[in-house]
Amino acid sequence: MEIIRKQRFGNWFRTSITARMLAVGFILIVLLIPLSFVKGLIRERGARQHEVIREINQKWGNEVVLYGPILRIPYKTYTEKRTYDEKSKTYLKTYEDVLHTAYFFPASFKAECKIDTEPLERGIYESVVYSSDIAMNGTFTNFDFSQEDIPEKDILWEKASIIFKTSNLKGIQDELVVTLGDEHMVLKPKFDDNYLSLLSSGYLKKLKSIKDAEIEFRLNLKVNGSEQLKFIPVGKETKVSMISDWHSPSFTGNFLPDDKTKKISENGFQANWKVLETNRQFGQQFFDQLPDLTAFAFGTNLIIPIDDYQKTERTSKYGLMIIGLTLFVFLMIQIISKIDIHPFQYLMIGLALVMFYTLLLSISEHQNYLVAYLIAGVSVVMLITLYSRTILKNKKFPLFIFGSMTALYGFIFVIIQLENYALLVGSIGLFVILAIIMFTSKRIDWSGQQASLAQ
Repeated sequence: MEIIRKQRFGNWFRTSITARMLAVGFILIVLLIPLSFVKGLIRERGARQHEVIREINQKWGNEVVLYGPILRIPYKTYTEKRTYDEKSKTYLKTYEDVLHTAYFFPASFKAECKIDTEPLERGIYESVVYSSDIAMNGTFTNFDFSQEDIPEKDILWEKASIIFKTSNLKGIQDELVVTLGDEHMVLKPKFDDNYLSLLSSGYLKKLKSIKDAEIEFRLNLKVNGSEQLKFIPVGKETKVSMISDWHSPSFTGNFLPDDKTKKISENGFQANWKVLETNRQFGQQFFDQLPDLTAFAFGTNLIIPIDDYQKTERTSKYGLMIIGLTLFVFLMIQIISKIDIHPFQYLMIGLALVMFYTLLLSISEHQNYLVAYLIAGVSVVMLITLYSRTILKNKKFPLFIFGSMTALYGFIFVIIQLENYALLVGSIGLFVILAIIMFTSKRIDWSGQQASLAQ
């Protein structure tokens, strides 16, 4: 009796559509385990790439944010102190000097930047860094202390200096010399553990004699950096122009370049900004404390287009769909043609599909994504096609499998290449696949009545 039950169960498992679908569903769930391991490997290799790129950038020079030049002028105020005199039995008044600092931004600021990019490699990893020649000029005028009610005699013009801030001291290639009027001053770093490091000149000897005129300044800077080059708009009118050989800029910050003059091509880009005082949320002078205005910086991010690890990770997100649809094709062939396919054979087909992603990852580290995808795709499609030939015993079904898998991998490749239309194309493609499955399933005898009549 037990033998008969086992025979009935075995016969039901081989002939029941429900049993076959449950078996294939279970295999699909099992295949999620190696697929998750592959996704983890892709993330790990991608994280390693970012770590290496950070190390390369730190040695060359990180992002560059420029803040200045700014005139720093000290001034005095007085604090009254009262002390009691025992002899006279009265309070004596004395006054102590308190030193303060005023900061004045330029009335006009103009910067012209030429950015030359350079690829740096370490092993199989690559980063893009740049060298930039920046010519800055402008004018200072109208040193107004009236809002603090500071009399002229308390302004320490002889102790005024120029300061400049940057996020990347390491990348500066030449000594910084600022020209103010006819004075030439060297900017030297001062200890500062803030994000923006401080450079300061010595005392300006001639500022008092020319303070009522429009004072011109010039500053040339050659700096190595990576990823970003940004300016804080210190001028009452700030103009910045950039020209570079980098083909994939991303304009960042609160202010965008003028669309009429912006040009981007495979040979590089050109962009111009114009920022007025009325466009910002701060004025032209500060007293006692110079605020951190990095939130108002604008400029260019020299982005690397979607790298191969990102593309591979995006491809792996479609892994469940590719494995599921491929196993479903085999299941439909088994149901329609009455050809017996063992669960172990389904498992082998699924593992071959998972191997596609390890092949894609390993090959893409040495070749570009297109070549890696082509080699991995052709290898897996041919392997499964040849394997299906031994299972299905004729040429018609393996050819159908070859065509369907080629179309599926081609469809995924197109989605990965698209950016703006990836969701639209993917949705339409899945809708078409669903429609094909729905109408194909009409040929299936779900009740098993035809099989019973045939017996």
